[in-house]
Amino acid sequence: QVHIRASGGGLVQPGGSLRLSCSISGVNFRIHPMDWYRQAPDNEREWVASISSGGSASYADSVKDRFTISRNNVRNTLSLDMSSVKPEDTAVYYCHVTSQGNHFWGRGTQVTVSP
Repeated sequence: QVHIRASGGGLVQPGGSLRLSCSISGVNFRIHPMDWYRQAPDNEREWVASISSGGSASYADSVKDRFTISRNNVRNTLSLDMSSVKPEDTAVYYCHVTSQGNHFWGRGTQVTVSP
């Protein structure tokens, strides 16, 4: 059974930093690419960043040069370091992994950017 637990969300001021993490169990962690998505109120869920099994990262244009995705294949954790945050970064952030054709999502963690 796959378990995904997200943590690290909260309230942050514009221009500040925040680190999100996901602890993932029940999959062969090191072989899967993984992603972060986010969903703002009244918006569709959108892709934020991905990291391959080998550590190569890609980012949405809206977060490029501000966010960094990383993975720890020993601790089975996926992280998202957010810096220079903006009010439009306010959303629920979700971890995502695909294993054997199945999509697995964490419950999400709320990030609110506000003065």
